[in-house]
Amino acid sequence: MHDTTRRKVTQRLKRVEGQVGGVLRMVEDDRYCIDLLTQISAMRAALHKVEEEILRDHLNHCVADAFASGDAVDQRHKVEELVQTLGRMTR
Repeated sequence: MHDTTRRKVTQRLKRVEGQVGGVLRMVEDDRYCIDLLTQISAMRAALHKVEEEILRDHLNHCVADAFASGDAVDQRHKVEELVQTLGRMTR
């Protein structure tokens, strides 16, 4: 992972970490269920953005490097790995 992506991902994950702590406090304070669900949805969206950042970095560097290398075995491996990963992400 490139440094720029690492910084962005770290920053986003720290934000998510804060959101998790906030939701935990909300649960402990017996807050309204809809408010909890709204915050959980926000956390899910934030994690989705983290996935997008990491996926973009992977495509722009790891996958692109495999194709630039001309190594057909590595290329097939990267494509299969990506298909499997996207399948897991969309479940």
